[in-house]
Amino acid sequence: MSRKKIKLAYITNDSARKTTYKRRSKGLVKKVRELTTLCGIEAFAVINSPDFGSQAEVWPSLEDARRLLSEFKKLPQSKQNKKMVNQESFLEQSLAKATQQLRKLREENRQKELKEVMLESLSGKGILQNLNAMDLDEVDLLVKKNLTDIDDRISTVKLDLWIGSLNDLSKNLL
Repeated sequence: MSRKKIKLAYITNDSARKTTYKRRSKGLVKKVRELTTLCGIEAFAVINSPDFGSQAEVWPSLEDARRLLSEFKKLPQSKQNKKMVNQESFLEQSLAKATQQLRKLREENRQKELKEVMLESLSGKGILQNLNAMDLDEVDLLVKKNLTDIDDRISTVKLDLWIGSLNDLSKNLL
């Protein structure tokens, strides 16, 4: 059974927030443990909650966390920052990706519109009179592309038929 999507917002009820914190922090530690086991990497997790007055939870241990952190700090700055992402760069990457997707969808929509215009004009509707010069040029390019595709397909079919007839002829001769 699927769960409903939860709204990510601050939980105002103290007991519900504390219960969610405990459950989610256990889940986070479990994920880090699985990641280290499955991928053969070293990792640690520090979970600190100022709301509940306890000290920070560290997995696997405080000593291992300190050792890994010191090893990380010994790396050159370029390696430390290699795949590090802050909020600003994450948002920039997300925005660039969304912009690219939007551009692609707009182009797909434009191609579908042009194809629809082409099909309507082929069915005898006088839709071409309503188009401007730029739209007519794009429809012209689409028609030429489709004609080229049709010519290529005809050539392929003719070649396949020719090869098939040669194969039949060679079988008959043998």
